[in-house]
Amino acid sequence: MINSSPPLLQQYRALLKLHSAVQNEKQNGAVMEECELPLIDIRCLINAGCKDGNNEKERVACMEAICQASSEWGFFQVVNHGISPKLLRGMRAEQIKLFETSFEKKSTCGLLNNSYRWGNQAASNPIQFSWSEAFHVPLTKISEDTCYGEFTSLRDVMQEIAGAMSRLASLLANVLAERLCSQRRPFEEITCFLRLNHYLPCPASVEMHGLVTHTDSDFLTILCQDHVGGLQLMKDSKWVAVKPMPDALIVNIGDLFQVWSNNIYKSVYHRVMANDKADRYSIAYFLCPSNDTLIGSCKEPSVYRKFTFGQYRNQIQRDTKETGSKVGLPRFLL
Repeated sequence: MINSSPPLLQQYRALLKLHSAVQNEKQNGAVMEECELPLIDIRCLINAGCKDGNNEKERVACMEAICQASSEWGFFQVVNHGISPKLLRGMRAEQIKLFETSFEKKSTCGLLNNSYRWGNQAASNPIQFSWSEAFHVPLTKISEDTCYGEFTSLRDVMQEIAGAMSRLASLLANVLAERLCSQRRPFEEITCFLRLNHYLPCPASVEMHGLVTHTDSDFLTILCQDHVGGLQLMKDSKWVAVKPMPDALIVNIGDLFQVWSNNIYKSVYHRVMANDKADRYSIAYFLCPSNDTLIGSCKEPSVYRKFTFGQYRNQIQRDTKETGSKVGLPRFLL
């Protein structure tokens, strides 16, 4: 029998002596309710070629809804987004086949640019540990045959998904940029990436994160999740569980848009909770700039000092290595 699971339990057991830290975090961050994120139909933005008066009013209202949700929630859902359900189902099927491969092969054979990750090797206490595995694939590598090995059918569907999510991310990002300063931003694909996530059933699900509390370090993220649920976000100083919705994609604001908007758009804390019954799969697209792109606020006075994306990533890596978790934007406050 193939053992496809990473040795999560063995690593977690080494942290059990700090079990009380998990319980304290759970009590302080108890989920109070399940929520439905703002739901925005973006058909009018996808079909932007139609310029009649009614459509223009619809487009303006749609853009305002996107910006309002980004300010009030930092998260929203989109439907009629132009990415076909058939393509998303095909990607999910290929993703499941990939994760059902033996752990030894996933971790040693260099699949998807040697991007396989599991758990959190930098964790120093249980609340920093993630009960999950993932492939973290740069867009620049997705077209390379050498990434895929025997998974030849994965290449075409990943390329198609990456292209579709890239177009959607750029569309939404430019809406957000134009509404604040009446100009589009050049969003590049040099450091963008896809992340294929698998959250395994967890025997310690009452106390375990599938993905630890964090904010995203990009401009924005597009997430395609399955029906299982587990995503939670911080709203009004309490955790709320996000109710999965068929055919909707979730969009969330990242740290860079919070800086650029001078805190108008919110990069909010979110996490994924483990469960003990079902596997959960998701696909995330992260819209990032080049490493030498200077990040600053679009209006003054700025809340943050300017920094390059490369400097931001390096600081996150140092903090994670030294403390087991990301510090993020507080490092760059003026």
